[in-house]
Amino acid sequence: MNSTEVRLGIFRLVIAVIVDVHTHVFPQINGRIASGLTRGLAWGRASVGNNQIWALPPFSEKVTFNWEALIAQMDWAGVDKAVMLQGPYYGDCNQYAQQAVQSCPGRLAAAAYLDPWQETSRTAFETIAKQRVFKALKLELTVETGLCGLHPGAKLDAPEVTWLWASLQESGLVLVLDLGAVGSPSYQTQAVRRIAENHPRLKVVIAHLAQPTPAMDEDSKLQKLWYEQIDLGRLENVWFDTAALPAYLPDEQYPYPTTIRWIKMAIERIGPSRIMLGTDIPGLLLHATYPQLIGLARLQTQFLCPKEQTMIMGGNALNVFDL
Repeated sequence: MNSTEVRLGIFRLVIAVIVDVHTHVFPQINGRIASGLTRGLAWGRASVGNNQIWALPPFSEKVTFNWEALIAQMDWAGVDKAVMLQGPYYGDCNQYAQQAVQSCPGRLAAAAYLDPWQETSRTAFETIAKQRVFKALKLELTVETGLCGLHPGAKLDAPEVTWLWASLQESGLVLVLDLGAVGSPSYQTQAVRRIAENHPRLKVVIAHLAQPTPAMDEDSKLQKLWYEQIDLGRLENVWFDTAALPAYLPDEQYPYPTTIRWIKMAIERIGPSRIMLGTDIPGLLLHATYPQLIGLARLQTQFLCPKEQTMIMGGNALNVFDL
């Protein structure tokens, strides 16, 4: 047994259940965002419009991250359960996510993909709700890779999408939102507040801890906008995940000390019961291995008592997503 396995073993003596609420699986990259089509190439590379990027580490010729790979990573890192999310960048993977859940009952849960600004969205939602496979619906609003890029000017409180919030509340599905960068057109804090307040039985999860940025240290306006979104966690039906925080720190290396400060800042305002572990793998494997990302979550929460740390590492997720 190596030192990493020993540390993870000691950690598991304290943490009863580890749940990663922000993961992705896809048989291929086959999506569309504002800058164009997204397609997997080879050895971790993908085309995004006319550009090429690193989408994954170059661990195989085919650019894919299937549910079997996710389970293997979970076993390696000691993660008990995971929630799979979707968005326009990877493409509609509803059928594939459904197969993953059915293949790994008890380990995997899924959020469905839906574009509520498409004409067929109501019919598509009815299909999703009737299947009773999905635990949530994820809307990626970001301008760069999400729905606000595909539908410029899209607003969460626009009349054409108000039907969705009541339908979600009635269905019992969790609403997962990626609201993009602080101050961007997709950062629609007040619209989310109205949705949450008007639908108190609708559970809302905001991804990426509301996307803090190092620029907040020098820009009080950005910090104020971030705090306003974090304060949504004072509502009884709003939570946050901690996914992708290292990706916002290009000048830092593991263990990304600024992420610890950000999580402390959030907990000081809304407490540990409103925050859940998320990693955003496989994209975050470009920054660290999965065991390192889970170890980072331990470091980020080590200032808490064991009970509070257990809440963030898995306890909150069990309740929010009814796992």
